[in-house]
Amino acid sequence: MQVKGFNLLGRIYPDMVWRIDDSEGVFLTFDDGPTPGVTEWILTTLRRYNAKATFFVLGKNVEQYPDLYEKIVAEGHKIGNHTYSHQKGWGMSLERYLEDVDFAGDIIHTELFRPPYAQITPSQCRAVAQRYKVVMWDIISRDYNTHLPSKECVKGVLKYIRPGSIIAFHDSEKAFRNMSYALPRTLEHIRNLGLVAKAIEL
Repeated sequence: MQVKGFNLLGRIYPDMVWRIDDSEGVFLTFDDGPTPGVTEWILTTLRRYNAKATFFVLGKNVEQYPDLYEKIVAEGHKIGNHTYSHQKGWGMSLERYLEDVDFAGDIIHTELFRPPYAQITPSQCRAVAQRYKVVMWDIISRDYNTHLPSKECVKGVLKYIRPGSIIAFHDSEKAFRNMSYALPRTLEHIRNLGLVAKAIEL
């Protein structure tokens, strides 16, 4: 599913990265991990296609599963900060939000950030953008929607893939049914288009 109102959002949040200028790359991203069982499956699948990706991880999960985090890094994938405890920015003070981001930043050493639920206020975004590149997406898989049939999940992704696309999947048990169906088919489609799945470098 492509982001609706992409141009409008880009004007409201000019500090955010929604696509990447790359004529041959597609950028797979995974939010909310690392998650035992799920993360290993993703890594194995990416390895099978010689693909790289970017994992926007939660600080609390990295603390709980440090070996999984190290495995992501060791296999050559990129890491992004997804806050410590998956906070929604809307309705949260700037100070509290930045505290949670910084708490994760002490654990996750990266220049990339993605706000959970895409919920971040303009003031929060401006403050975070002073320390990180704020990375969003132009295609969201909706793999987290347990009511969405897996075939619809992958259909929505494949329809919009183009060079420079940033695709959002989730590294979680909730999303696993849809993600595990969609990811191999997405990687096949990327390959058939003559494109390469890359990690984000900004």
